[in-house]
Amino acid sequence: MEINSRILTPMNDYTHNIGDDALKRLQAVRQRTDAACHQARRESHTVSVLAVSKTWPAAAVHGMAMAGQTSFGENYIQEGVDKVVALRALLPDRPLVWHCIGPIQSNKTKLVAEHFDWVHSVDRLKIAQRLSEQRPPHLQPLQVCVQVNIDQATTKSGCSLGDATALAQQIHALPNLVLRGIMCIPDPVEGFEAQVAAFERATALFKQWQQAGLAVDTLSMGMSDDMEAAISAGSTMVRVGTALFGARQYAG
Repeated sequence: MEINSRILTPMNDYTHNIGDDALKRLQAVRQRTDAACHQARRESHTVSVLAVSKTWPAAAVHGMAMAGQTSFGENYIQEGVDKVVALRALLPDRPLVWHCIGPIQSNKTKLVAEHFDWVHSVDRLKIAQRLSEQRPPHLQPLQVCVQVNIDQATTKSGCSLGDATALAQQIHALPNLVLRGIMCIPDPVEGFEAQVAAFERATALFKQWQQAGLAVDTLSMGMSDDMEAAISAGSTMVRVGTALFGARQYAG
């Protein structure tokens, strides 16, 4: 597979040297999640950190992995696949867990099924079916979250609250997939309590699934700016990019 040369940019070739402060940033984020768990009267181990490395080269992921981070999320599928391949070559003895957290078009499902361990952004049955059919038999089942549009905004990705339970049940029945829970990205709101209220819509649905017998255990919600509110509402996985890597790097 041909890999985008930017993905392999050496660590000393870009201005923000993530290798020098990766451990410091990772510790700071974990301190935030620990403090939020304490405030919410939860055990710290109930919340994991997913490092969102979109737009950052493999060297940045390498630095964060060497600091102890093992789970990474990618929004852009081809970019993510390039980094999966690159990091497996760079760190053959340090297995990383790769999460696809961006929109998936039908023509990209094969790449996702072949290279990622988790998918957070399944919002329709067709995508789930293709992932199930295209998952290679030598790999473990793909871990899946349903992306739910908890704001009911017509311009946002995610299935509706009304359709989410039926989709979850359909995914649960598919081979080569394991239903793990819900992912959501609520609209930004001002104030901690308002943020918590938005996340609690997903938490309520999650609890309904558990009561209905679905063995879900993952609430993927909360990012750098609102992780404390998400944890207060019950998040089990926060998706953190800026607080770990700094401001995004986009090609000019």
